[in-house]
Amino acid sequence: EVQLVESGGGMVQPGGSLKLSCAASGFSFGRFDMGWARQAPGKGPEWVSAINIDGRTTKYLDAVKGRFTISRDNDKNMLYLQMNNLKPEDTAQYVCRRLVGSMGIQLYQSEYDYRGQGTQVTVSS
Repeated sequence: EVQLVESGGGMVQPGGSLKLSCAASGFSFGRFDMGWARQAPGKGPEWVSAINIDGRTTKYLDAVKGRFTISRDNDKNMLYLQMNNLKPEDTAQYVCRRLVGSMGIQLYQSEYDYRGQGTQVTVSS
């Protein structure tokens, strides 16, 4: 059974940092591109970032470029999202996703087949 379990969310002030983690199990983690998506209240879900199987290729939503860094540890079956200089507009439920095939040429074109339950990130003063 494929399982993706996120952790690391919380409440932080603007300008603060958080590191999200996603523990994967039930499949060969190192054979799949992975990604993070988010959904803010009243909005549809959007891809935030994706990473290929060996971690050498990454893509980001324009709004988070330069502030967020995606990474993975295939030995530990873990996916991460380091979020720095957080802004109130980053407030959302963040979910880990397993991609179907390779990430899209454009990030938003990526498809996924499994997702975790999510972890809440709230940025507020």
